[in-house]
Amino acid sequence: MQPSINTDKANQFSSKLERITVEPSLPANACVIWLHGLGDSGAGFAPVVPVLGLPADHRIRFVFPHAPEQAVTINGGYQMRAWYDIKSMDLHDRADLAGVLASDIAIKSLIQEQIDQGIAAEKIVLAGFSQGGVMSLFSGLRFEQKLAGIMALSCYLPGGDKLPDALSEANKVTPILQHHGEQDDVVPLFAGKMAHDALLNAGYQTQWKTYSMPHSVLPNQLTEIGQWLQARLG
Repeated sequence: MQPSINTDKANQFSSKLERITVEPSLPANACVIWLHGLGDSGAGFAPVVPVLGLPADHRIRFVFPHAPEQAVTINGGYQMRAWYDIKSMDLHDRADLAGVLASDIAIKSLIQEQIDQGIAAEKIVLAGFSQGGVMSLFSGLRFEQKLAGIMALSCYLPGGDKLPDALSEANKVTPILQHHGEQDDVVPLFAGKMAHDALLNAGYQTQWKTYSMPHSVLPNQLTEIGQWLQARLG
């Protein structure tokens, strides 16, 4: 059974979700929604757009939303930007599922905004790093319309080795990109591999690659991400 959430409050929050938007030089016909990690903001990843190596005439809009500030249990209740509370380092009890569901509503609202602005769902990639990657998997796998792709960097499944409830058939064949650092001491490599194995066993088309890095991203990794995005959205 899933925890209950206040849907009215979640919808009200989602309409106020602030973000940084990076527009292409030509009118956009595709979109990447990129979710940041715990304690970061959309500003943390917005500078990567020029580093992705996309062609000058690409038509991809990039949206970098800011998670709300909330108390995070593992950080002594300190207020920081977070998509959900982290109550424990135990992988199977790490994510506050009520918070995950509230952020899921907000993220789906962001996707719907792009659709309402004329971007087809099949031209939208949902991406995220760390806690943002957790949400990109959770929301992307459950979104009712087919997306162009799901990118999950240095992250895990909120249920540990279990996929979310209410999975969407529309995204059963959506390409998934998973990257993880071999020296990651924030989200251990085994946590990302556990998510990858769960997706593979359920029949999802997921691509897994590890890098010699900690909990971060590398320049050559960003180039490969740009190539993957261009293949999905170009």
